[in-house]
Amino acid sequence: MAEKTGEAGVILTRVDDVLQWANSSSIWPLSFGLACCAIEMMGTYASSFDVDRFGVIPRASPRQADLIIVSGTVTFKMADRIKRLYEQMPEPKYVISMGSCSNCGGPYWEHGYHVVKGVDRIIPVDVYVPGCPPRPEALIGGILKLQEKITGKSSPELPIETVK
Repeated sequence: MAEKTGEAGVILTRVDDVLQWANSSSIWPLSFGLACCAIEMMGTYASSFDVDRFGVIPRASPRQADLIIVSGTVTFKMADRIKRLYEQMPEPKYVISMGSCSNCGGPYWEHGYHVVKGVDRIIPVDVYVPGCPPRPEALIGGILKLQEKITGKSSPELPIETVK
């Protein structure tokens, strides 16, 4: 606890820095899963990993979400629905591609005519999380990379100068 000296400090920063910090510290992903990677995504939301400490709060509506995590095999039948959900999200919106199937089609695109060879052919992707299926730690790493991308810095900290 700081001593009370009677001198109050003034905090100087830019509004853009505050908005970027707030945006990166309150990511609301759409609760949306396609295949086995969705089970790992649900495990990430559970109490064992506690992504709430990063400001990640899952939402059930695309109109309330600013992140969509595409987790699992994307078929051509599902591609239109993913695009529609993406278009319903407000700006700024972000996409994490989770798992080999959503990154590049996984093991299914070679022998199946119905699998899209990567979700980036449908919507723009910001962060790729590799693995089959990726562990919850990998998804947390992807969320942290997205926070770095939003702030444009190596760590999501608010730049503050204190003037006395």
